[in-house]
Amino acid sequence: MTELELPPIDYAAIAPILIMLGAAVVGVLVEAFVPRRLRHPVQLPLALLAVLAALTMVVVNADKRVITIGVIAVDGPTLFLQGAILALSAVALLLLGERVVERGGAFVAQAAVTADSPEDRQQAENAGGAGEVYPLTTFAIGGMLIFVSANDLLTMFIALEVFSLPLYLLCALARRRRLLSQEAAMKYFLLGAYASAFFLFGLALIYGFTAGLGDRAAGVDFATVNAAVANSTASPVLLFAGMALVAIGLLFKAAAAPFHVWTPDVYQGAPTPLTGFMAACTKVAAFGALLRVFHVAFEGARWDFTPVLGAVAVLTMLVGALFAVTQTDIKRLLAYSSIANAGYLLVGVLAPGSEGLSGTMFYLVAYGFTVLAAFAVVTLVRDADGEATHLSRWAGLGRRSPVYASVFTFVLLAFAGIPMTSGFTSKFAVFGPALDGGQVWLVIAGVLTSMVLAFPYLRVVVLMWLSEPGDSTPTVAVPGGLTSAALVIGVLATLVLGVAPSPLLDLASSAADFVR
Repeated sequence: MTELELPPIDYAAIAPILIMLGAAVVGVLVEAFVPRRLRHPVQLPLALLAVLAALTMVVVNADKRVITIGVIAVDGPTLFLQGAILALSAVALLLLGERVVERGGAFVAQAAVTADSPEDRQQAENAGGAGEVYPLTTFAIGGMLIFVSANDLLTMFIALEVFSLPLYLLCALARRRRLLSQEAAMKYFLLGAYASAFFLFGLALIYGFTAGLGDRAAGVDFATVNAAVANSTASPVLLFAGMALVAIGLLFKAAAAPFHVWTPDVYQGAPTPLTGFMAACTKVAAFGALLRVFHVAFEGARWDFTPVLGAVAVLTMLVGALFAVTQTDIKRLLAYSSIANAGYLLVGVLAPGSEGLSGTMFYLVAYGFTVLAAFAVVTLVRDADGEATHLSRWAGLGRRSPVYASVFTFVLLAFAGIPMTSGFTSKFAVFGPALDGGQVWLVIAGVLTSMVLAFPYLRVVVLMWLSEPGDSTPTVAVPGGLTSAALVIGVLATLVLGVAPSPLLDLASSAADFVR
């Protein structure tokens, strides 16, 4: 019997993944053995230090271009997307850290000793600081890091479950709006389970397709799949069916139509800081996987999948823009905005060449910081019942809290793609390569839906500044240091990437090269 030969392991290359998963395990042990009152002071620094350490290793690995363990590709796109996930996660953790006990639809950063009432104090003590948020979040981040670096469909599926399962649980952790939060988590879980089943069935069909090579071992690593796509003797039926099912699983995570139906309910019901984390980081992970699958494994079938994914992109833009117009809840409005932005990102995915790849990666970073800033403001607009998310409650907010209304106005203008903001440069970064690649119809659809989508944004701006504040107009809570830091980072990134985007664009361009 021959001895099993293990694949070579480059521990430095996978260090960011090991750090995040190791921190998640330590976080679980902290919940088990650290006294209740000390859990939050331990968990938040632990999670932030792990993210910063992983980000440092991403920078150290900047020149690595390897495939390690046979299934993890460490190349330019991997390192760029892992860095984006970690940078956005650090900002999201600041928001999460400010809110540990649920009150009014968001985690509240109040220790039991500073609670507003005996009931709140007792709730905080019973919650134990809700420290389970941190290991769940770090597990999700670790799964996302694997997801964008997976060079094998089976590894990608495992990573999908690693970061999805913690998100299902986190969505249910709202305490003041408990039923709405649990309903959102249940919808997300059930629909996510169906999407995972589609992905796994597609993986099985792709495996059957690669078996048609005959003299080469069947598999679902991207090199084998790419070779099978290039081999004209393999049956295309299994390929197209497998591609469609795998795409369903990935497009569900990307919140692309018609697989978007979970998004508005989950965004509305989940704790707001977690919603920001999902809107920023999950989108990076989903599109990172889409880029790798369709630019590496299925590159030889580009002419076959481009029309289908193009139709999905147009449908996604239309659904996001048109339904955003009818929304009366700010979180649902941002949910449909996220759906529309998924359509714009699909335009970048379909743009041929490295320019589309780099433009998509730039868009993911720019959108991530902007959406985190938006949800940071939403966490601050509160009344006695908690967060005031109904748009009618935002009337006259500009006169009550002109500073935060100005910040939110700037963020909404960035979403609308106004020049001098990251929203404008990011749309230009994906529409330009698509136009050069002959995808004129996608660019026209993107421009038209952007014009439609500007209406709900401007409606909120008008509501805040040109309406008289009423008795029901909430005030903006004084943010703590962590929320202030997250808000400042998000707004500054939105401004800098609109005024001086060249450094990040150049970095994305230099990273736009897959290891095959």
